[in-house]
Amino acid sequence: MSTAVIIVAAGAGLRVGGDIPKQYQNIGGEPVLRHTLRAFLAHDDVNHVQVVIGEGHRPRYDLAVSGIAGLPEPVQGGATRQESVFNGIKAVAPANPDKVLIHDAARPFIDAATISAVLAKLDDVPGCIPATAVADTLKRVETGVITGTVDRAGLWGAQTPQGFRMADIVKAHEAAAASGRTDFTDDASIAEWAGLAVAIVPGKPENKKITTAEDLREADQRLKTGNMHMLTDIRVGHGYDVHAFEEGDHVILCGVKIPHTKKLKGHSDADVGLHTITDAIYGALSEGDIGKHFPPTDPQWKGAESWIFLDHAAKMVRDRGGQIAHVDLTLICQAPKMRPHVDTMRESVAKIIGIDVGRVSVKATTTEWLGFTGREEGIAAAATASIRLPE
Repeated sequence: MSTAVIIVAAGAGLRVGGDIPKQYQNIGGEPVLRHTLRAFLAHDDVNHVQVVIGEGHRPRYDLAVSGIAGLPEPVQGGATRQESVFNGIKAVAPANPDKVLIHDAARPFIDAATISAVLAKLDDVPGCIPATAVADTLKRVETGVITGTVDRAGLWGAQTPQGFRMADIVKAHEAAAASGRTDFTDDASIAEWAGLAVAIVPGKPENKKITTAEDLREADQRLKTGNMHMLTDIRVGHGYDVHAFEEGDHVILCGVKIPHTKKLKGHSDADVGLHTITDAIYGALSEGDIGKHFPPTDPQWKGAESWIFLDHAAKMVRDRGGQIAHVDLTLICQAPKMRPHVDTMRESVAKIIGIDVGRVSVKATTTEWLGFTGREEGIAAAATASIRLPE
């Protein structure tokens, strides 16, 4: 028996705030979509995972799944969730799966036990979904005034993944499309309309769909603190870097463009701040330096933006199940003046590595006109990075 999974990531998802769809916003230092994918890719009974994305989402999708092996090309979604799912179903059809699971990208806390329970139930019924019994008293409201109380007996809140026997859900979607119905809000309702029996298995409260900004903050906090007690291998790495000046009109430090009478010389964008923090993280991991991972002799890194290097180092920490606890950077130069830009640099670093800005320190000092920095020949930087890893 083979199983395909369709991850629906085509929505605009802007109710959480900002201009980035929620499935691409970071929680625990990684995009929501990446967390969701990891849950299914790690499941022994899943053979194929297909992502459905929205129009114009491909650059964000590529960044979110960078380094994940085995994913097919994403499929373009439709105008409605129903159309997006149908596109996904048609995409996995050539793999001829026996069962298909359809899951919201914005439910990153799905667990292996729930996935297994849904799949097992499909041996008995054509469809199955996880659901939680409604506990709150439900009120019907019109124009801000309660008009009645809804009997909650027998009411359940539907979750995903919603599982179906592949042949049955294909026929149901085809029939819905042929009849012109495009108003179904989930696949269980399509199956019900098509006359298929859909069972439920107990869902879990944590398998909550991220919908609001508060949901996003809660998910981020959960990932950042949930396993802290297990991260007992505490390490500190040190980084140091120097870049000379050359003719130009600005420098780039910590991803921030700062006007100056010169620019920094280097194979990449010569961001000495990000280079130094990157080396500090590699040091804490005992993984060498930037030159090991991004050789300056490799032409593909010529002119590269240095956030790529720092992002790589941060992902190495996460891939080992760890967290970056704090970074502290000191920039050493006579000019340009750094103080007006310090907060912007801290925010930039925090965003790249996915930690709170309160865990990022950026300072600047001079050498009192001594040495090459005192002669304004370049900028030096020193940094420490503290990380926590599982033993």
